[in-house]
Amino acid sequence: MDSDLPIVARLNKELTELRHEMHHELPKQIEEARAHGDLKENAEYHAAKERQGMLNARIGTIEQRLGELAMYSLASIPTDRAGYGSRLVVEDIDSGDELTYELAFSEEADPDKGQVSMNSPFGQAFLGRQVGDEISVNTPKGKRTYELLGLTTIHVILGKS
Repeated sequence: MDSDLPIVARLNKELTELRHEMHHELPKQIEEARAHGDLKENAEYHAAKERQGMLNARIGTIEQRLGELAMYSLASIPTDRAGYGSRLVVEDIDSGDELTYELAFSEEADPDKGQVSMNSPFGQAFLGRQVGDEISVNTPKGKRTYELLGLTTIHVILGKS
């Protein structure tokens, strides 16, 4: 799959590593465990088989997500409004606090680093917005109103503008 999005590269790297483990390392572990004899009481064999199931599940999840992400590319992300990868500088109108966030896919979201999922109420409220817009968001602390003070799109961040 060809994509210019960082998340796709990270998922493809993980997929390659998991497939290598699944098809090269794990079969050796299973064969070694079988050589120890009785499979009913063989903890190494059961652990390897359990790992095989977990790898299969994760590989399936990544393949499905990559299929979903196939519709995204830099060309499909707006250059003049908030979208995936945008860095937002916002002011909380009520408190006057200025905050910086980055809109991310759910796999990348890390609130401690200011990366907000586009699927979250906050992310959804800011998608498609432009500098100067006032946005109301329902938060756990109640309804908050923000003004979008600054916007840097992923195109600029990646140097592809």
